[in-house]
Amino acid sequence: MRRRPSSDPIARVDRRTKDLLRRAQPGDIVVIDHEDLDRLTADGLVAAGVEGVVNAARSCSGRYPNLGPLVLTQAGIPLVDGVGSLLMDKVREGQRVSLIDDRLFVGSTLAGVGTLQTPDSVLESMEIARDALAEQFESFARNTVDYMQRERDLLFGGSGLPTLAHNLADRQVLVVVRGTDYRQDLAALRPYIQEVRPALIGVDGGADALMDFGYRPDLILGDFDSVSERTLELARPRTGWLRGRRHPTELVLHAYADGRAPGRERLDALGLPYQVVEATGTSEDVAYLLAHENRAELIVAVGSHGNLREFLDKGRQGMASTFLVRLRVGEILMDAKGVSRLYPGRVRFRETLMLVGAALFAMGVVIWVSEPLRLYVAGVLREALNWVQGLL
Repeated sequence: MRRRPSSDPIARVDRRTKDLLRRAQPGDIVVIDHEDLDRLTADGLVAAGVEGVVNAARSCSGRYPNLGPLVLTQAGIPLVDGVGSLLMDKVREGQRVSLIDDRLFVGSTLAGVGTLQTPDSVLESMEIARDALAEQFESFARNTVDYMQRERDLLFGGSGLPTLAHNLADRQVLVVVRGTDYRQDLAALRPYIQEVRPALIGVDGGADALMDFGYRPDLILGDFDSVSERTLELARPRTGWLRGRRHPTELVLHAYADGRAPGRERLDALGLPYQVVEATGTSEDVAYLLAHENRAELIVAVGSHGNLREFLDKGRQGMASTFLVRLRVGEILMDAKGVSRLYPGRVRFRETLMLVGAALFAMGVVIWVSEPLRLYVAGVLREALNWVQGLL
């Protein structure tokens, strides 16, 4: 049983779990409306140390066996499920709340009652959901055909993709998504990044992930709802002596097919230059297509969606985009884990030369400051010189 704080926890309320994760603190109770809770969100809630999760929707609808509820319950975090959409209007951000079994209270007022999940109940729901996979694949097949018809020009001709200032031709490109295991992937790829120096593309929060590891993204692509202003400032044109030394980070705003782009107002308010690409797929997939159409030699995916459950977590529309884009760029796409295994890194000649030079310099300093050692070395050198002259 998880230990509860001495005072009532604070509620964090948001329909967008991506935004909520940025505010969640240890001991909070989060109130969400997230059907089919995905593993990535659950991992974020566990990392934040929340005290409990109350979901207005069903955390596992039976559409497919999603892993999010299992992650939470196995971590010992209470999950109350299916409370109803009215919950989002009854609880406000920052209110003091308490979670008692399957009931959420605001102060002493009952705000909602749901189903308290356990690891056993979640596993049972997942088992039932497996039986529905056939129907999901039928829907996926239909949606894939629809997507191909809508985005044929983008998929196979690069129509609508912007022209980049950075030259990606014949370069290796690292595309970073803040997805599953992205931190471990970036840590494992450090020798590869230092040696190969690939072009770095951050997809939304993936740009901040690159910055956290000390890397400067060459391009940021997404709807810009989860990129920090510190990172966005890299796109501001340089002035003075810095101008022309290196291209600033490029911004590509991913807009919906009807032209709507949630991040447009934010970028305009900051006065930052950006280009727009309209596509119905995911930002991650647009990043792969952009690198492919710019003739990248290799695309290395960090934190990417790579298995069946992760595809399903993206929804039917996202599944079609992900599936077809991977077919399109598959000959040059490689997962970060594969690259880290194939590329353990090597010691470069310049680094070896610098190390030897530093050692020789240190030895020279020691000899110079020590008169007995200096006289000894001088004697040895004199004898060696006499020996060489004798041979000649």
